[in-house]
Amino acid sequence: MARQFLWKEGHDYAHATGHGVGQYANVHEGPQNISPRATTVALKEGMVLSNEPGCYIEGKFGIRIENLMYVTHTGRTDSFSRKILKFNTITFCPIDRSCIDIALLTNEEKEWIDAYHNTTWEKLSHLVDARTKRVA
Repeated sequence: MARQFLWKEGHDYAHATGHGVGQYANVHEGPQNISPRATTVALKEGMVLSNEPGCYIEGKFGIRIENLMYVTHTGRTDSFSRKILKFNTITFCPIDRSCIDIALLTNEEKEWIDAYHNTTWEKLSHLVDARTKRVA
């Protein structure tokens, strides 16, 4: 699902979308991952993963947006009474809007970026000095 938007434009990335995150300097700690490679480990509540889609065009440019997220229950179940899970973002850092071609985005994507930046501001602005806030 994460790659569908790149595939639509004829692009892809040659790495996993996400992987488990270690606590003892093992950044790519499993067993959980989101990858085209086969896995036998289902995502479960409380698991922490990276979320790092990207696009690299050889000889031109590359970009990767990376955050950490955790798996949590939505409070809903499916028609088989299984919990429906979702991802919640743990790490926040503004995305450089000057690198975004807004004309390529849908309204839903623009709303997501705005909501992400609003949440980022709410969580981090108290840590930023007054001079920096004026620039932002």
